[in-house]
Amino acid sequence: MKSHDSIPEPAPNPIYEAICGLIEEKSKVLDLGCGAGDLLKLLQSKKKVQGSGVEKSEEKVYECVSKGLSVHHGDIDEGLADYPDESFDYVILSETLQETHKPDLVIQEMLRVGKKAIITFPNFGYWRGRFYLLFTGRAPITNQLPHTWYDTPNIQFLTIKDFFFFCKEKGFNIVNSVYFNQGRRITFLPNLLAESALCVLA
Repeated sequence: MKSHDSIPEPAPNPIYEAICGLIEEKSKVLDLGCGAGDLLKLLQSKKKVQGSGVEKSEEKVYECVSKGLSVHHGDIDEGLADYPDESFDYVILSETLQETHKPDLVIQEMLRVGKKAIITFPNFGYWRGRFYLLFTGRAPITNQLPHTWYDTPNIQFLTIKDFFFFCKEKGFNIVNSVYFNQGRRITFLPNLLAESALCVLA
């Protein structure tokens, strides 16, 4: 007989699982824009990392602290002056790049304080978004971009191709990249067919 008190486990986040697979056990990790701390909690549980985070929302900082996580209140657009050079093995920016005002400064700081940077972002070049705009004449709404134009936290509307051009222009070295469509990894025409991208910079 099934217990009514049992709470189902949340579905695994494929991007979080991919990030987890890139990080060695007991690494020192800083998660920028860590939200409610779900990724940090996963990394601590699976990889025993020495993890900490930075989050702009005070409410989410309190939520992280209630989970036993070390998270500081701060605005990553102002830099990471509190952290010395190469103080982390990995610095993560997951689904937050498109919300930053100064993406070049943020990434420069990530590569200063960390040996590697892991960045994930929604791809605004995804074909469903293109078709939505073409056929409706309205700002696209998709699974990865669920907000309407007037309540979206996104201020940078970048595609995978944009990000690669940006990194080349700024001298950021992309050493690995993975692309996702509805949780599945894809390798063909990612700028058109991928909903999200994961890039490792060093």
